[in-house]
Amino acid sequence: MNLEDIRKEIDKVDSQIAQLFRERMGLALEVAKTKEKNNLAVVNSTREKEILRRISDEIGEPLDGYGRILFNTLFDLSRSYQNSYLSRVSDIAERIEKALEETPKLFPKKAVVACQGVPGSYSQSACEKLFEVPNTIYFNSFEGVFNAVEKGLCQYGILPIENSSYGSVGTVYDLMRNYNFHIVKSIRLRVNHNLLAKPGTKMKDVKEIFSHEQAIGQCGEFLKTLKDVKITVCENTARAAKMVAESDRTDVAAISSRDCIELYGLESLNNNIQVSDNNYTRFICISKNLEIYPGANKISLMLSVPHRPNALYHMIAKFSSLGVNLTKLESRPIPGSDFEFMFYFDMEASVYSPEFVSLLGQLENQPEIFVFLGCYSETI
Repeated sequence: MNLEDIRKEIDKVDSQIAQLFRERMGLALEVAKTKEKNNLAVVNSTREKEILRRISDEIGEPLDGYGRILFNTLFDLSRSYQNSYLSRVSDIAERIEKALEETPKLFPKKAVVACQGVPGSYSQSACEKLFEVPNTIYFNSFEGVFNAVEKGLCQYGILPIENSSYGSVGTVYDLMRNYNFHIVKSIRLRVNHNLLAKPGTKMKDVKEIFSHEQAIGQCGEFLKTLKDVKITVCENTARAAKMVAESDRTDVAAISSRDCIELYGLESLNNNIQVSDNNYTRFICISKNLEIYPGANKISLMLSVPHRPNALYHMIAKFSSLGVNLTKLESRPIPGSDFEFMFYFDMEASVYSPEFVSLLGQLENQPEIFVFLGCYSETI
């Protein structure tokens, strides 16, 4: 046969597969109805393993591995179809519908906002870009920001979550699983780092530099050029500038923003010392309540997967089947567990899609951890 003849035969087989797929999914729906009547769980791992063994023997080598992948995918689709029937109305769907009804049409101009650090921080800059008239309250740590929002001390909180040059802010991701919050907005802020010192200090005088670990990482190439200079990590870039201003020493400097020059009476010894001129930090704005403003097109989730082979692949396949574009996947170890991880997903998706909300309902009803972090838009 020539290529055209082969393709015609493939088309015939594909049509047969399509018909058999419809029949199989119809039978899966009947299984769901039966399970509902008898109050049985959707997942039957023993049954799935039996099918895989049988199919593997029937297909034989060298295609048995491909066959197992195909049928594992079928299992995922069947479970998804069954869950969509069994969870026709889910808690997450009701929460999202309520948020869409109650959230104001415009993002607030004024609010009490929690930020980590002191005046002059990049978090403050992000806050002032999101809110026209923020009442900013500063906390020593990222955990303080989460606490303030969860306890209602502040309506919103601003937290850095990742940098284009130095990656994710691990501390913030680790704290996420300990607090109840929702992401209502995000912003990408261009970050230009400067080396600040007391007036009169020369570059050759500097023996110690203070800054946050993220800023130090973003300025790694510049710092490599310095000899016999101690690098000390502190909790915030603006705090570093304040420490230098209040110190009795004249041989210290801070990596910080230009806003800190006037705030703390410092001078810049070197400007734009970050690795890249296109250095951006992404900040999230969090709230205790679920708020979904018009134009929201990003969704963030936090979830775990079973500790078994292909579990993450099967999870990602659920989003892929709906054409959802995953923009970030972050994994963090779960304390007290052996090689088990919490996964954080960012994706381009809409809560106006019934199919996607149905998938959220299925994820919510699974035995593993699932947290809907929010649906929001990002300001650049």
